[in-house]
Amino acid sequence: MKKAMNFRTLALSSLVAACSLAFVGCTTTRPQDQASSASSRASIDAQVDASLSKLYDSVKGSRDLVVKSSGVLVFPAVVGASMGVGAEYGRGALRVNGRTQSYYSTTAGSVGFQAGAQSKAVIYLFNTQAALDKFRSSKGWTAGADATVALATIGANGSIDTNTLRQPVVGFVMTNVGLEAGVSLSGAKISEIQP
Repeated sequence: MKKAMNFRTLALSSLVAACSLAFVGCTTTRPQDQASSASSRASIDAQVDASLSKLYDSVKGSRDLVVKSSGVLVFPAVVGASMGVGAEYGRGALRVNGRTQSYYSTTAGSVGFQAGAQSKAVIYLFNTQAALDKFRSSKGWTAGADATVALATIGANGSIDTNTLRQPVVGFVMTNVGLEAGVSLSGAKISEIQP
């Protein structure tokens, strides 16, 4: 039992250290990296476009929802890896009126029986100006703590459930096979970055 606890503690410590180094490396920008920063922003923007196109193709009526929203925050590839303890990281962009306003990172951790790695797109739709303003004025926003995020669900008619749409912040989680149900976005920490 003690050996298993030591192994678990060592594994957790190693995972946290590795993720910390990876996160620092992903969010640190030096002055000489101007060209690569522009390239990084262009890459994120292209991935955001692709993720929104996939959402529009997969979820009936989603294009109109994005157009009517006060803002949309898109993380095209939130990559998670775990071995008992999990960590997720992704970079994305906030768009208002179809234009990128700023760039963000998301991080999350979890404990429980899990193994492997996966990638998903996570999209936050700010349906009210108040919700968007609160998000933008925060110095680090956490889903579930700073705002409740209603996970989008598809009704029997193939459209997004109307009760969900009445919420100030709605989240979409998409995998390669489409909209994912039964997941939680609570605990995801989102911070502004300079890619």
